[in-house]
Amino acid sequence: MPIIFGLDPSLRSTGYGIIQIEGREQRALAYGVIKNPDKVIPSRCLVAIHQRVTDLLQEFKPDAAAVEGIIYLQNYQTAITLGSARGAALLAMAEVGLPIYEYAPRRVKAAATGRGGAQKSQVGFMMRAMLGLTENPPPDAADALAIALTHAQNSGLQVKPKEI
Repeated sequence: MPIIFGLDPSLRSTGYGIIQIEGREQRALAYGVIKNPDKVIPSRCLVAIHQRVTDLLQEFKPDAAAVEGIIYLQNYQTAITLGSARGAALLAMAEVGLPIYEYAPRRVKAAATGRGGAQKSQVGFMMRAMLGLTENPPPDAADALAIALTHAQNSGLQVKPKEI
């Protein structure tokens, strides 16, 4: 019964979702958002992201991790900030030897909803339906669950996704 850790990185609102696969069934073990208030300086946000991801990895002991790939950003400052948040989380995963896979945002949305251009609300609705949740997860957590499910759908293929 593999456990997959999904991550949607952001400095102020990193989404995470942890799913377990049992045959053709999947269920959410945990999901949420690592919130960092605006008043917290970026370096402290990175510590918080790294620490929370480390804690989640120790608690759930996943077999693999999946993260959203970097999208094209016109603003270099936004790209650097997003890359820093992503790096803090990737470091926590790499420290425990977790295999990490990357999926393009459009691929994740298509896997979750059937449409690569789906809205965040559609992803949340589908995560609720697919995982039997009682409510739609917060948008960043829904994205993270969708990233984990994308990996679950692709990990059994003969052409494996590329590990990063």
